[in-house]
Amino acid sequence: ATEWSFVQHLTNTLSAASLVSYMSRLLLTPCFSTGRENACEKTSYVFLRKELAVRGANTMKEINLLPSDLRIQPSIKLVHSWYIQNSTETSESPHTIFLWNSFLDTLVKIRNRHNEVVPTMAQGVIEYKQKFGFDPFISSNVQYFLDRFYTNRISFRMLINQHTLLFGDDRTTSHPKHIGGIDPTCNVPEVVKDAYETAKMLCEQYYMIAPELNIEEYNSKAPLKAIQVVNVPSHLFHMLFELFKNSMRATVELHENSSAGLPPVKVMVTLGKEDLSIKISDRGGGVPLRKIDKLFSYMYSTAPTPSLEPGNGTQAPPLAGFGYGLPISRLYARYFQGDLNLYSMEGVGTDAVIYLKALSSESFERLPVFNKSAWRHYQTGPEADDWSNPSRDPRDAAKYKIK
Repeated sequence: ATEWSFVQHLTNTLSAASLVSYMSRLLLTPCFSTGRENACEKTSYVFLRKELAVRGANTMKEINLLPSDLRIQPSIKLVHSWYIQNSTETSESPHTIFLWNSFLDTLVKIRNRHNEVVPTMAQGVIEYKQKFGFDPFISSNVQYFLDRFYTNRISFRMLINQHTLLFGDDRTTSHPKHIGGIDPTCNVPEVVKDAYETAKMLCEQYYMIAPELNIEEYNSKAPLKAIQVVNVPSHLFHMLFELFKNSMRATVELHENSSAGLPPVKVMVTLGKEDLSIKISDRGGGVPLRKIDKLFSYMYSTAPTPSLEPGNGTQAPPLAGFGYGLPISRLYARYFQGDLNLYSMEGVGTDAVIYLKALSSESFERLPVFNKSAWRHYQTGPEADDWSNPSRDPRDAAKYKIK
């Protein structure tokens, strides 16, 4: 029997809950990459039918392990229903060449449905916080869950976009030298400039001014050549755009009334034997060391909280949002075995460094797997700190007096 007929048999014989439980135990298959001339729609079809089901089942199992007070929030329930709908739709079409177009339509429908997953899930967390306040145990679970949830979403979109760009109507709009969403010769400094110009436009719309860009590049592998690597330009653009927004906002708000004008945002792009590194440096005043970890927390934002409710009369600045820009950008970096780190000097500014793999052979997916270790994480509370730790923010020494 074919792999698809086996999956179809499971769909017909197991309940929805049992199917999710079974599929979540299957091993994840690494994301494939293939050239246009070698692309096989049947192979991609069979791969996606199984892989999307497995990754979706992993996600649904973890949603079900969230604390009940969080899980029952309307926005969380809505997102959960979208994943259930995905599972139903991807298990309906028979394995026939005639209906491959129908499968493409289903993939596009799933992708469009999930366009609002990030703000909707963020709204669910806000709904919980408004009703129940802050809880360290819940916060730890939310951080763990959302890192895994959004990584799975990135992989979902990566797989779907690869298929639609190679075999669907999207291929007419894709770059002729790209392999789906992958650029074999991605010019990194050009993506940096594109992201800067987009962030600059937003900054000028809101603040009427924006810092300039200074960019340097060092190619240690080929000093006289531009820095080009195999990469997903949309992922790189997303990370850079978020970091530029943060740098511009901090720079403008600190220096907008300065007679010396705005200091530029500086970018250094380097390519070594193993790593492609991009450092974005600003003079936006920096942040204290104790707040660095909070910047990657889904429960923390330095900007006013936006709302998904229409006509609510409040609007956050366009360079801010739910506070998810940095943590999700770090997930994009880690998705292909890279990372994103912040190094800040309070009173001066911040360096944000993106690390990516220089070699495509090392850029394989980093995916969450649902297993006993993941299950235990949701069942146990945070352990007591075994180092001394201040329980509140530092006192103002100028005002504090010993009694």
